[in-house]
Amino acid sequence: MPKGLSDDRIAQKRAQSLVDQEQKKLPLEHIAIIMDGNRRWADQHGQPRFMGHKAGVKSLKNIVRYAGEKNLKYLTVYAFSSENWHRSKEEVKYLFDLFTSVLAEEFEEIAQNNVQLRFLGNFSQIPPKLAKQFESAMERTRGNTGLRLQIALNYGSRFELTEAVKQIAQDVVDKKITTDQIDDVLISSYLYTKDIPDPELMIRTGGEMRLSNYLLWQAAYTELYVTDLLWPDFGPPEFDKAIEEFSQRIRRYGGD
Repeated sequence: MPKGLSDDRIAQKRAQSLVDQEQKKLPLEHIAIIMDGNRRWADQHGQPRFMGHKAGVKSLKNIVRYAGEKNLKYLTVYAFSSENWHRSKEEVKYLFDLFTSVLAEEFEEIAQNNVQLRFLGNFSQIPPKLAKQFESAMERTRGNTGLRLQIALNYGSRFELTEAVKQIAQDVVDKKITTDQIDDVLISSYLYTKDIPDPELMIRTGGEMRLSNYLLWQAAYTELYVTDLLWPDFGPPEFDKAIEEFSQRIRRYGGD
């Protein structure tokens, strides 16, 4: 018997590989998620609310891993909004302690899975030690070429847009740009998401029908998918269901 594969067999394997790659292609590049329902999940299960946040972290790990396996290019998740400061001091402290521990415990796996990690938001209000962890994690994964994961933390879209307007105004004053150059493309270049495409699909768990100050500019033509599932119950099957529904839609950009 021949030791190696025949030319025909090699050709068949290459053809199958191309078919597999084609099947893995997604109908979109960028998915954004509003991860809502951790506290309601805890209430429903008769558990302290911090357990809902821990369960939510587990769901996020599963989705990040699954999105990478499906070759999604960009995933942006809403972890902590600028409005969440109104929650109790105990809950806010727990959340930031959770962010710190999760980043420390999960970073190596994230890096080994070729994920490029990025944090979006106003770092000036978060604990300095955590902000340094964010900067270090972003720098250490900058060269990774797999899934690009954006975590919006202390993020608010109105603040993002306000800061962009201020910077544009300052650059006009400094004669770096002229008012004639200001258009939607230039404005986008001043946002946190300046070097990634706008999301084609936004998933919101927990059943609420609103954007909650999340990616307001970037989501101008984003398709919305809302599920009643609470975030800790959201997994790969529902993720696939959202993508499948997206693939069936006819996207319209302001027209009939």
